[in-house]
Amino acid sequence: MSLLVKRNTFPRSSGNGLVRTLCALLFLSTFGKAGVAQESSAQHPGAVAPLAELLQEAEKNNPQIEAARQGWQAAKQVPTQVSTLPDPQFTFQHLSVGSPRPFAGYTNSDFAYVGLGVTQDIPYPGKLKLRKEIAKREAEVSQQQVESVRRAVLAEVKAAYFQLSYLSKTLAILGSDGELLRQVEQAADARYRSGMGTQQDVLQAQLQKTKLVREIAMHHLEVGKLEAQLKQFLNRPQDSPDIEPADLAETPLLQTYDELLTAAKAQSPELAGAKKMIEKQSLQVDLAHKDFYPDFNVQYMWQRTDPTQFRAYYMVSFGVRVPIYRGRKQKPELAQAQSEELRARSEFEAQSHQLAFELRAQYVVAQQTTELLKIHREGLSPQARSAFQAGLAAYQSNKQDFQAVLTSFLDVLHLDEEYWNDLAEYATAIARLEQITGLSLR
Repeated sequence: MSLLVKRNTFPRSSGNGLVRTLCALLFLSTFGKAGVAQESSAQHPGAVAPLAELLQEAEKNNPQIEAARQGWQAAKQVPTQVSTLPDPQFTFQHLSVGSPRPFAGYTNSDFAYVGLGVTQDIPYPGKLKLRKEIAKREAEVSQQQVESVRRAVLAEVKAAYFQLSYLSKTLAILGSDGELLRQVEQAADARYRSGMGTQQDVLQAQLQKTKLVREIAMHHLEVGKLEAQLKQFLNRPQDSPDIEPADLAETPLLQTYDELLTAAKAQSPELAGAKKMIEKQSLQVDLAHKDFYPDFNVQYMWQRTDPTQFRAYYMVSFGVRVPIYRGRKQKPELAQAQSEELRARSEFEAQSHQLAFELRAQYVVAQQTTELLKIHREGLSPQARSAFQAGLAAYQSNKQDFQAVLTSFLDVLHLDEEYWNDLAEYATAIARLEQITGLSLR
């Protein structure tokens, strides 16, 4: 501030030279990066990464999708395990009389023997089949989770890609609109040198240019974050080359809300998984009823005494495991299964309402953003540029004050940024609709 105060005491020609020097330095620092980026892009036209290729890469390499897929593969191994009979138990018996040494009792007592046996537990008929069906439903739920995770990851990739494209476009806009600001600054400087303007006009133009420097820096910060996020989704090293997005394009949404809702209900992995969970809990109730019935046990035993005097013995035993603690085990188990079934049905209903809500919200965003984009294209943007050019000409003719020209410039800058921001929001809403419905809307 002290420099600015002293500057008013300098001769006008010296002040003009200092102003021009500062303007040139600020202009180079502001738009140098943008120019380098544009030049680099022109030299490497093939560096643009198509979204379709990134989606394929994410589907193949993303660890979240792979973890869900492996969870499904693990769940598929359970049905055969739970539907197989328990492992049999083999028994070896030895009875000696009069001596602790093995096989020494034959000479001391007729009661000495060696026995071999096998025992098999047999659940009540229908229990194993129910356990198999329950495990199958659980595996089917895991399968739907794979699809749910896949859609969610791809939607996040799309959203990050669109936001990155928006930032790339706005960086170019800041460079091109900076040329307009340079025109404003030149007009302010010309009026100041001619004695019709004030130094404050030039300083305001410099201040606005410095704000553009800050905005460019903030955009580069956000670009860095999005690059890191995309590399995480793609399972790429963070020190790998950055991703260059393609330009955003508006794709018309041809489907109605009812058509999208029908597709969502038919193809939603969340709803499909909730239905499978209801089936699983219903089977769990049936199994809880089966647990009121006894399980069985069969044992076969072979015994050999002194082979010179007696023949071998063969024995079959049949046992029953009776559920006598029904009030403390089976009844609470049944009540738990019934409550879990009711919970699954309530969760399915809640999931249906949530799906309809999310679909409606994204559909409204897409529809309203389409209207905003049309207003920008056909009204706001051309009107703002026309107003700016007219205001700049009037200012140069000393028919308008500087603040009005600066306001017109800011309108152009903000409307340009808002257009591409709206376009990114529209593309993101379409991506969310694709996630919910499973349709390809592009």
